[in-house]
Amino acid sequence: MNSYDESGELCPPAPITYDAILIVSFGGPESREDVIPFLENVLRGRNVPRERMLAVAEHYYHFDGKSPINQQTRELIAALKRQLEQHGPNLPIYWGNRNWHPMLAHTLRQMKQDGIRRALAFVTSAYSSYSGCRQYREDIMRAQSEIGDGAPAIDKIRVFFNHPGFIEATEDKLREALRELPANAQQDVQIVYVAHSVPLSMATTSDYVQQLQEVRRLVSGRLETSNDALAYQSRSGAPGQPWLEPDILDYIREVKQKNLATAIVVAPISFISDHMEVLYDLDIEARQLCDSLSLPMARAKTVGVHSRFIAMIRELILERTDGAERRALGSLGSRPDTCAEDCCPAPMRPIRPQIPR
Repeated sequence: MNSYDESGELCPPAPITYDAILIVSFGGPESREDVIPFLENVLRGRNVPRERMLAVAEHYYHFDGKSPINQQTRELIAALKRQLEQHGPNLPIYWGNRNWHPMLAHTLRQMKQDGIRRALAFVTSAYSSYSGCRQYREDIMRAQSEIGDGAPAIDKIRVFFNHPGFIEATEDKLREALRELPANAQQDVQIVYVAHSVPLSMATTSDYVQQLQEVRRLVSGRLETSNDALAYQSRSGAPGQPWLEPDILDYIREVKQKNLATAIVVAPISFISDHMEVLYDLDIEARQLCDSLSLPMARAKTVGVHSRFIAMIRELILERTDGAERRALGSLGSRPDTCAEDCCPAPMRPIRPQIPR
């Protein structure tokens, strides 16, 4: 249970001793042979037509079947390892994925063999939603159940959308992208923040959109611009099911038709790494559309291994191990460490999962 002080502010939890850090990510294929088994893992138990899966597979084959997400997770782990070795706490780091090797159950089994009794999990998702938070916790619990007695206890680090480290790193990446635009296009630029779309039935039971809007407000405020917008990408549901809109491609057409700007910078703020959905949906589809419309476009890189972002992960660890200050920008404050039982429930109606595109 969370506790609060007399003013109603959330009290920091008592420090806990941890044996390790666990990085939890979505996972992705690393060869053409991996693509179909990977997508079958993503879609297991879901009523998704095989032709839809094969269409998504073509996006991976465009890059010879290799998603960059696993390599970028390795780079994040290496950067975090250096950060913890230099500044502490010097804990071993393990890595487990939801959908591709190394799988969570395999990692937890290794942790048990190594004598790890309790670990702190950093999930590579900054926001609150079923697919971005609760589902990862369910994945961890499922892996623990598979291991059985002696499986390590796992505590998830809070969501970090408004942590200064995430906001500052996002701002830096946007400034870099703004400098990429042609000089004659930099006077009338709109920043288009892009997030993974989710079904409305999922969005209405979480703070996902509110948190995205807060990141938009915070970053645009630091850039001293009001010419911005929020759009969505990677919709994968049934045509008749309402999802968050506008779609990024539809919005790009609107920018051109309504003359909202003479250039755009696209910033994929719901991703922390440049994985397949970013590469295909933005670097290929969105860029091709902008080229056809003669609309200059730059794409901001995700935070990746930005020094402020890596330092942020350490700060989040210290919140739990040493009771360090809980830092958060804006009006929404820091999210609690322990989610309420009714937080971010699974959508009531069956949905097609978010599929990497």
